[in-house]
Amino acid sequence: MAASNIQHFLLVFDHEKGRLVDEKHFGSDSHAAVECYAKLEEVHRGNRLMDIVLVGSDSIETVKLTHANYYDGTASVVSKYLIGI
Repeated sequence: MAASNIQHFLLVFDHEKGRLVDEKHFGSDSHAAVECYAKLEEVHRGNRLMDIVLVGSDSIETVKLTHANYYDGTASVVSKYLIGI
């Protein structure tokens, strides 16, 4: 896959809620994606129950496969564990 074909997706998973709370699509605009990622990391700094993930992929369908735990409910199992710590 050529670098110009890479799409950028930002996933925000809240372990307290046990679900994906935001999914942003930036297309090929890597600068906007990184800027948004940095802002969200700053907002949630120190909150171990929030996952902020920036993913480069060919499509959101591929992201849903490679990061299936955020979409299929399996991450909520980890969420329950983390809250218990």
